[in-house]
Formats: sequence, structure tokens, C-alpha cells
Amino acid sequence: MKWIRLILAISVVLLVILDQAVKQWARVYLMFAGRIPIIEGFIGFRYTTNAGAAFGILQDARWFFVILTIVVIAVIIFFEFKYPYTRESLWIRIPVALILAGAIGNFIDRLLFGHVVDMFEFLFINFPIFNVADILLVIGTFAYAFVVLFVLKEPKKNA
Repeated sequence: MKWIRLILAISVVLLVILDQAVKQWARVYLMFAGRIPIIEGFIGFRYTTNAGAAFGILQDARWFFVILTIVVIAVIIFFEFKYPYTRESLWIRIPVALILAGAIGNFIDRLLFGHVVDMFEFLFINFPIFNVADILLVIGTFAYAFVVLFVLKEPKKNA
């Protein structure tokens, strides 16, 4: 089962690299390019920064988010080494790896720059601009909830 841990760790590292590469591209190119449609009328690129959390809440609470992220990362690492490997635990570990990668990606921005760089924009609705780390956090959270609610089953008790 150590190979699963290795695959998940490599996946987290690669996803963080992807997130940081896209953010660096946004800082270098997109900051000066304005809005760039990807699919006209649906989604595009636009550079912005966010010193808060989702939807801009808790603006300028940088150290709160840094400390919160350190706690989340510590809990995830504790979980990884204490929770036994089973077929069922893999269903939890994959979404948790996505959450970890997203948390680390935004953590790096907050630590280095004091804000998170966002670049993906839905053009058909008024929705906050987001980044790769945000996508990983949302997919990981929804997948985790789905697994907990619908996949994992309580062991049957014999009466």
C-alpha cells in the first residue's frame, strides 16, 4: 500500500506545480492582457487577486488563512499516516489529496504574495473568478462528501 501513498503524494506535487504554473502565467502574461475568452460567452481568463477566501469573504485575513491551512495540512498528514489502508480508504484518500493540493496551492500564494491569484471567469453569470487550486478544493470537497454519503457503508451488525 506504500505505492498508493507514493502515487497520491506525486499527484499532489504535480497538481500544486500545475496550479503554480498557471498562476505564474497569469502574473506574467494575463495581468497585462485583460480579458481573454476561452469559449466565447461561457468561460475566459481574467487576472485578479483575492486577499480573502471564496467570494472575497474575510478580506485581508492573510494570517488566519495561513494558520488555518497549516492546521488542515497537519490534519490531512496525520490522517494519511494513522488511518489504515483499505479499499474503502482509497475512496477517501483521493478526494483528500485533491483538497490537500488545492490548500497548498493557495497557501503558497498567501505566504509569498499576501493574496491568491485568480484567472478563470465564467462569462455567462456573475460568479467569482477562481484558480486551479479552487477547482481542486471544490472537486475534492464534493467528492469527499459524495464518498462519505453514498459510497462508504457502515459495517452490518449481527443482531
